[in-house]
Amino acid sequence: MKAFAISPSLLNFKSFTFHPSHASNSFFPLSFILPSLPPTRLLHRPIHRHSPIMAAASFNSESARAPPAIPMPSPPLSKFKIGLCQLSVTPDKGRNIAHARTAIQDAASKGAQLVLLPEIWNSPYSNDSFPVYAEDIDAGDDASPSTAMLSELSRLLKITIVGGSIPERSGGRLYNTCCVFGTDGKLLAKHRKIHLFDIDIPGKITFIESKTLTAGETPTIVDTEVGRIGIGICYDIRFPELAMIYAARGAHLLCYPGAFNMTTGPLHWELLQRARATDNQLYVATCSPARDTGSGYVAWGHSTLVGPFGEVLATTEHEEAIIIAEIDYSILEQRRTNLPVTKQRRGDLYQLVDFQRLNSQ
Repeated sequence: MKAFAISPSLLNFKSFTFHPSHASNSFFPLSFILPSLPPTRLLHRPIHRHSPIMAAASFNSESARAPPAIPMPSPPLSKFKIGLCQLSVTPDKGRNIAHARTAIQDAASKGAQLVLLPEIWNSPYSNDSFPVYAEDIDAGDDASPSTAMLSELSRLLKITIVGGSIPERSGGRLYNTCCVFGTDGKLLAKHRKIHLFDIDIPGKITFIESKTLTAGETPTIVDTEVGRIGIGICYDIRFPELAMIYAARGAHLLCYPGAFNMTTGPLHWELLQRARATDNQLYVATCSPARDTGSGYVAWGHSTLVGPFGEVLATTEHEEAIIIAEIDYSILEQRRTNLPVTKQRRGDLYQLVDFQRLNSQ
């Protein structure tokens, strides 16, 4: 199995590329660092009320990200259609795989060049189910029928598939894993959920993913035929630092297969998608399982595509549905010109550090 790691060639930002390697288990933490300044300096720092922010060269926006942000590359195409397949999930794994196959074919027939599936689409969402439904993705073929289907369809339909997530078994551990397949059917990247869903809201919901799952250790960004995509899974969307790192690596689009629940879903699902899109002036796509009120874990649904101004471009309710929507990358530069937050970051006050890239030097 090949995953993406950062090579020293990233130092040459003009010819930035990703190189496959087997270093997916290298651990580099993420952090958001605010320099420790004496209170008096913070309180008495001079305020230039009449000076335009853009004129303040001392702000040094480039130093707000370390290493400096990589310019967003020219995408392979300007416009394309994305398909979000909100699927019902049953205890029958074979049925789930066949159903996902039909949905992907349907989305492709409607013009989707990129298809996104939900989190844990081949298995019930429960700690009891994860070990039973887990697959050995690296072994492939019969050891991983779910990803074998995704690989076959991406090749036959000539589309890019961000394959939601499935339980993965590797090295005696279980992971919540998303696989990305290119138009030739090859595995481009494998993202293991970095932030595990361990929450306890008394009287509402308690779920501890870490009882069975192991956290991933590597942010995942991948170059595809529909642009550079940063991958997160569900709970990963709550952490703005991860999305900011993807933006600093030149992402055009962030994809989050997710299964928010009936407590946090109504409050935070759309809010977080719009926040990540607005913060980074990128497209954000999410895909949830359809709601099944008879299951042990009830998903909120509402798969959505959000634009770089935080606008909801397409969404659905909680039933099974396939959303086909257009992504127009030409809007990204327009939005960043209209609202130039990237050039206005206060590198003199704070800094986002991408340790994976920093340590690759």
